[in-house]
Amino acid sequence: MRALRHVRTPTLDVAYEDSGDANGTPVILLHGWPYDVRCYDAVVPILAAAGCRTIVPYLRGFGATRFLSAETPRSGQQAALGNDLRDLMDALAMPRALVAGYDWGGRAACIVAALWPERVIGLVTGNGYNIQDIAASGRPQAPELEERYWYQYYFHTARGRAGLEENRRALCRHLWRLWSPPWAFDDATFAASAASFDNPDFVDVTIQSYRHRYGNAPGDPALEEIERRLAAQPTIGVPTIALQGADDGVLPAALSEGHGRHFTGRYERRLLSGVGHNPPQEAPQPFADAVLALLPTGRT
Repeated sequence: MRALRHVRTPTLDVAYEDSGDANGTPVILLHGWPYDVRCYDAVVPILAAAGCRTIVPYLRGFGATRFLSAETPRSGQQAALGNDLRDLMDALAMPRALVAGYDWGGRAACIVAALWPERVIGLVTGNGYNIQDIAASGRPQAPELEERYWYQYYFHTARGRAGLEENRRALCRHLWRLWSPPWAFDDATFAASAASFDNPDFVDVTIQSYRHRYGNAPGDPALEEIERRLAAQPTIGVPTIALQGADDGVLPAALSEGHGRHFTGRYERRLLSGVGHNPPQEAPQPFADAVLALLPTGRT
């Protein structure tokens, strides 16, 4: 039975859904932006049937997850996401887990796999290597790629921040459509996740994330050492399967073709036909299959 639980880390009160065999292989499933834990609703039963324990947390700024202190910077920088995942594992007394995610969640999973590989059984990552190269963020890309990032540039302005605050549901729904053109989600599906965007820190965390990745916002000083390590673009040595939506509307398949150079262990890239930016919700069986293929017993 799926249960909503809370656990405290040094920074957050993390809300998470816990399912499956408590003694099974732990699998942490991490959602992206602007999505939430509902993206794993069809993945969790498949993993539970295979004997896994699944932990699906709401990331900082989403759902019922809350900061413990008003003094903590509402940062969405990559170091915060990775550190939150490590802190969550510590709080759950979970020495190792299989970690899987996409977008922001894939970034958190990649960071823990890169910096603390002893904590990771295996990695499933949307698109591929998700650790940001902030030093190179000012380098322009082809215009047809830059167009896809309009929302990031929008968030660098006061108008963009106000637009997210006032129109968060309409804006996020528009991004769902742009990023996953083949996915015919209905009103109820979107509404189930959109409730998470009412978190009081959603806007602050989002804006800081998109400004920081371009070097246009300061980071949390407590995370500076982690950012320094990430600036070196560390390789990932744990067994990894990268899932790339062939119809991803924000990060096209061609961009991740060369990501294998960032992985020094087992690495496999699976291209998902007819899938956009949200693989677990658009293609739950292939997503679950990738997780199961990395379990200690193995499965394809």
